[in-house]
Amino acid sequence: MSDTITAEELAELMKKAAGITVAPEDLRERSDDSFDTFGIDSLGLLGIVGELEKRYGTPMPPDSEKSKSPRQFLDAVNSALPTGA
Repeated sequence: MSDTITAEELAELMKKAAGITVAPEDLRERSDDSFDTFGIDSLGLLGIVGELEKRYGTPMPPDSEKSKSPRQFLDAVNSALPTGA
């Protein structure tokens, strides 16, 4: 596992936790678009946060499931990951 969550990993988590398939390149190119445009709602983000907490064994930032865009979400969760995770 890397020290940061990438667009590829976020795309994988979106499919696993919310059943939404989005190409990683779409997440990178449209990183400031709202999650709504990708079909992800707050419940989907909550599932992604839960999956990350299980995977990394550390709590994600409060309200990270309320992030409005992939960029905002990745910035928030990557700031919470311990170095060398």
